[in-house]
Amino acid sequence: MLTWLIEPLEFEFMRQAIAIGLSLGILGAVVGSYLILQQMGMMSEVIAHAVLPGISIAFFLEINIALGAFIAGVLSALVVMGIQKRSRIKVDAAMALTLSSFLAMGVILITTLKTDQINLNDILFGDILGVTIGDVWRTVIITIIILVLTKLFYKELEFYTFDPLGAKACGLPVNLLHFGLICAITLTIVASMQTVGVLLVMSLLVGPAITAYLLVKELFQMMFFGSIIGMISTVAGMYSSYYFDLPSGAAIVMVIFVFFLLALLFSPSQGLVTEPEFKSKIFNYLNRLIGK
Repeated sequence: MLTWLIEPLEFEFMRQAIAIGLSLGILGAVVGSYLILQQMGMMSEVIAHAVLPGISIAFFLEINIALGAFIAGVLSALVVMGIQKRSRIKVDAAMALTLSSFLAMGVILITTLKTDQINLNDILFGDILGVTIGDVWRTVIITIIILVLTKLFYKELEFYTFDPLGAKACGLPVNLLHFGLICAITLTIVASMQTVGVLLVMSLLVGPAITAYLLVKELFQMMFFGSIIGMISTVAGMYSSYYFDLPSGAAIVMVIFVFFLLALLFSPSQGLVTEPEFKSKIFNYLNRLIGK
């Protein structure tokens, strides 16, 4: 048993992959909790796809790819917010158009700028086994910064999350808080790209958070248990990838999905199996079978 656990840790790439996975498990759950409660899931999907043109331009200009991805992600969110406020277009339509437009722009830029060295597979699906020690430290620093800011502004963020109109009436800078959340979502997506890629990053953001949402009622508990679920999922996904030769990002996402299904079925307060109506239906069905 111990050999099975220790063997993967003998390799440096596995140690680095697990380290970055643990950080992202915490980061994704904390940011994802706010994202779920504010119903911003589609916004994060827009940002995830919008980083592609930023990556292309950054690679062409030979600047930090993460910086280019961050700027493009924030810009896409601002475009959606601008369309929503300045026109009659509904927010879901604005998000759909922005997502596809930024994605198309990224494909065009990759083609026209001749950025052939960009590995689209790594961007779309991730390559956690290829992370460097620099990637690990960058992710750890981002995680620490967001955790510290969340701690400092927890009450304001909680008030804004559950009652944005009340927060605005009390004089809280709701626009600044919203922009801060957009930046946090973008940073999380940029940090997660190497792990699961832009196509699967939503699961890392949403999965642990909604799983915890089914189990607890308080925001802090949601972030705490979501972090535990996220960390266990990344480690279990990495071990599954190592022993069963599976794609690392996809393995992590599937473990998260399994946890979600278990919570959906067996949550003490919201589980489909544990709810009284389900028990009564099973009891009545068994009675009918016995009666026959």
